Amino acid sequence: MKEKNIHAGHRQRMKERFLANGERAFNDCQLLELLLFYSVPRGDTNPLAHRLLNQFHSLSAVMEASVEDLLTVDGVGEHTALLIHLLPQFARRYQQDRVKTDTMVNSTEDAGILLAPYFYGARNEMVYLLSLDAKGRVLGCDLLGEGSATFCTLDIRLVTETALRRRARSVLLAHCHVSGLAVPSPEDRI
Repeated sequence: MKEKNIHAGHRQRMKERFLANGERAFNDCQLLELLLFYSVPRGDTNPLAHRLLNQFHSLSAVMEASVEDLLTVDGVGEHTALLIHLLPQFARRYQQDRVKTDTMVNSTEDAGILLAPYFYGARNEMVYLLSLDAKGRVLGCDLLGEGSATFCTLDIRLVTETALRRRARSVLLAHCHVSGLAVPSPEDRI
């Protein structure tokens, strides 16, 4: 009697489960396994998902890893490394695109919600200028500088030129710390 392959149809079942229940129905390893279907056309992607999580210790660390670091994991090829590396950048662009220029900013909370996607997955400190009209509507959000993991320089002339070009009545400067600590460093104080 022929033995039944328990893995037959596994990919289709995973896809159907995702469509029915979303990402909440998956643990991190299963979600990564599902993603890997799109860069590994055949075979079991579960062991590769485990290797990635073991190497980087968390799903977020896998997604934030460089292409070079991803390629050091056995079974990760160029397509897989690029797909994984692309996702946080794609998600950031998606979140930025959701912010329309007629969005109103009436509080620091509004500004924080609006600006958070711009820093999503940042590996270096960055500074953005949020330009507003007289009613608090967003005129634009411009990247003014990107530095290293520990600092970013800012040219005050660029701030002024950008605000004038946008015809802003008010502006907000936003700056991230890659460490995740929202405490100004001595260099942040002007």
